[in-house]
Amino acid sequence: MRGGVSTGGAGNRVSLPEMAPSTSAPLAHGQSGDQARDPIGQPLDTTSLAARLGYAPDAKLLIVHADDLGVAHSVDAASIKAFETGLVNSGSIMAPCPWFAEIAAYARSHPETDLGLHLTLTSEWSTYRWGPVMSKDRVPTLLDKDGYLHPTYTEALARIDPAEAEAEIRSQVERAFSFKIQPSHLDSHMWTLFRSRELFEALLRVARDYKLPALVSKDWFEKDDYLRTSLGPADIVIDRAIMIHPVGPADEWRGLYADAISNIAPGVTQMLVHLAYDDEEMRAITVNQPRWGGARRQREFDFFTSAAFSTLLDRSNIKLITWRKLVSIK
Repeated sequence: MRGGVSTGGAGNRVSLPEMAPSTSAPLAHGQSGDQARDPIGQPLDTTSLAARLGYAPDAKLLIVHADDLGVAHSVDAASIKAFETGLVNSGSIMAPCPWFAEIAAYARSHPETDLGLHLTLTSEWSTYRWGPVMSKDRVPTLLDKDGYLHPTYTEALARIDPAEAEAEIRSQVERAFSFKIQPSHLDSHMWTLFRSRELFEALLRVARDYKLPALVSKDWFEKDDYLRTSLGPADIVIDRAIMIHPVGPADEWRGLYADAISNIAPGVTQMLVHLAYDDEEMRAITVNQPRWGGARRQREFDFFTSAAFSTLLDRSNIKLITWRKLVSIK
């Protein structure tokens, strides 16, 4: 996933997805209010998500979620090591990517691991590219001039046919099933499927058809109203999804990560991390985007697998949960 805008002043490095600058929540998904209703007028359950999971309404619940599994061996190896610590407890897989088979083998042998699908309609690196799962002649609008998926979400939104996009993401889910992966949830690489009503509704149709929750967060609703009005009464909505975009000297990054964790509010939060080792493979893949390169991913791995992070969770009274736990309330 890509992008972010600051949620605070110059010293605040915690970011929300750029299509989600607000943390306000509409009545339909709040903890109080009379006769809240979905877009077609049916009553909605206004109980907090934490309470529906059996926790106190003011509980701080956290999913530490590793993106981009399958994109590279370095990403897979670091993420698997992080899962073994129990501190990074969720992730999502990119079905079109070159190292998909590796992470699929891990998913088969570790079915208890909370792994979803990072549905992919873009291919952003300059020299390391991938195409769709479907035959290219069936999804021509998903392709750039070189036959790969579009490199940016802006180009994708301008050119793709939503019907072709829906067919492709269905094929990505089917590919996961064919490799014996049992995904826990769906989300979207570079947030592409959240950036237009047509694509978001396609995502929801696919999620509902496969009886999987899709990542949807209350803090997105003020940006685009369709992110709220397209939802139905059975759709799971978490309270916030955040990423940390550290800047400045590398020796200050741990403090920025720690501040972000310490300031997590009650409710269900997903912390999005991007893990890899700072090795030759990762540096080559991300040569045109060092902000997302091996150094940043190694630092996130180091912090989120550390004893200091574990201690911080305990001190902040934050409990780790997974998407498989969220599915249990559906």
